[in-house]
Amino acid sequence: MKVVNLDKMQMRDLLGGGKSSPLIIAGPCVIESESMTLEIAYAIKEICSRVGVPLIFKSSYDKANRTSIKSYRGPGLEKGLRILADVKKRVGVPVLSDVHSVNEVKAASEVLDILQIPAFLCRQTDIILASANTGRPVNVKKGQFLAPWDVQNIIEKFTSTGNQNIMITERGTTFGYNNLVVDFRSFPIIRSFGVPVIFDVTHSLQLPGGQGSCSGGQREFAEPLARAAIAAGIDGLFMEVHHEPDKALCDGPNMIRLNELESLLRKIKAIYDLVRGFCNQ
Repeated sequence: MKVVNLDKMQMRDLLGGGKSSPLIIAGPCVIESESMTLEIAYAIKEICSRVGVPLIFKSSYDKANRTSIKSYRGPGLEKGLRILADVKKRVGVPVLSDVHSVNEVKAASEVLDILQIPAFLCRQTDIILASANTGRPVNVKKGQFLAPWDVQNIIEKFTSTGNQNIMITERGTTFGYNNLVVDFRSFPIIRSFGVPVIFDVTHSLQLPGGQGSCSGGQREFAEPLARAAIAAGIDGLFMEVHHEPDKALCDGPNMIRLNELESLLRKIKAIYDLVRGFCNQ
């Protein structure tokens, strides 16, 4: 697997049309322990190497938007960034995590290859500008409450700093009643603004608050939605992966089982190659 060096590569070079593989952003929802995080990072890297797709490892040092005050949030900024720095050094993959406030951005940018702005914060001007001003690539999750054309305003805020390295991740739209719906028209609409588009497979399967004090999920639909999104011409997939999702401390019901990841990625790569072949005819 070719290691993605985002310090030397523009986002559009990495994700633009004509690339030979879709980008995969994958990892456990939240850092549960250093040993588990490293174990899963090594395993996902080996899988992506065998399949031949580039990997950015994702795990959150803090989940600041949990349903309940009792929910596990993660190890926090300082310890979490130390663990992600260790992953980056020892596993040899780029790392991505969420930032939840302007105060976190500087420290996070010193470790992370890509900063991520969570969906609920996607319209917060100060955190968008602070993240852009680091010069780092930034992944902005489209809010569940936004229409796809609304992200143009986010892009304009971000690029006003001179930083063009932004990608937008679609993660479904809420219609209430603990459910999200993916509108596949959003992919070409967002791409028309000239930015790479990622599909968040697993969060789109989330049932927010569906278990009362925590979210539920429907991981059984991960494969058909991922296949459809790749066929629709997106640039990459975001998916949370765990070796034992049913025992995970966060978002277990919608995470993909680690032992099922390789089969899914091989199908994804085959569809990507087929679609790319049609588009290049």
